[in-house]
Amino acid sequence: MTTPAERLKSLGIVLPTPPTPIANFVTHVEASGLLFLSGQGPREADGRMNTGKVGREVSVEDAYRHARLTGVNLLAVMQAALGDLGRVKRVVKLLGMVNAVPDFTDHPKVINGCSDLMVEVFGDAGRHARSAVGFGSLPGNITVEIEAIVQIA
Repeated sequence: MTTPAERLKSLGIVLPTPPTPIANFVTHVEASGLLFLSGQGPREADGRMNTGKVGREVSVEDAYRHARLTGVNLLAVMQAALGDLGRVKRVVKLLGMVNAVPDFTDHPKVINGCSDLMVEVFGDAGRHARSAVGFGSLPGNITVEIEAIVQIA
C-alpha cells in the first residue's frame, strides 16, 4: 500500500509552503480528532493567484485546474499542521466556492479538480461529502476558494 507522500511523488506534486493568512484567522484548527482547514485559493508556486470570473474570462477547464491547485495548497496546510499526511484518516467534507457569472451552472465540474486530487492522494479515504456553490465575488477576485474538514489519527 502506498502512502500519501508516495502518491504525491508519483503525481509529480511538490507541496508548497502554506501561505500566511490574509486577515485575522489561522490556516487550521485541530479539535476532537478533526482538522478544520481555512479556505485556500489557487496560488501558484511563484505566489501569483489565478483570478477572474468563471463562465466569462475563465473556462471550466481552467477553473478545474485552479481547484486542483487549491487542493495542493490544502494538502500543504495539512502537511504543515500534521507533519505527515499519513495521519489523515479521511477527508470528511469540502466546501468549494466558485467566483462565477450569475448564469453559470457547472460548479460541481470545477470543484471536481480538488475532489479528484483528494481521491488520487488518499484513495477511498479521500472520498468526501461536498458542497460546490457559486459566489458573486471572492477575495482578490480569485477563481475558487475551498475549505476542508479532515479526520486525523
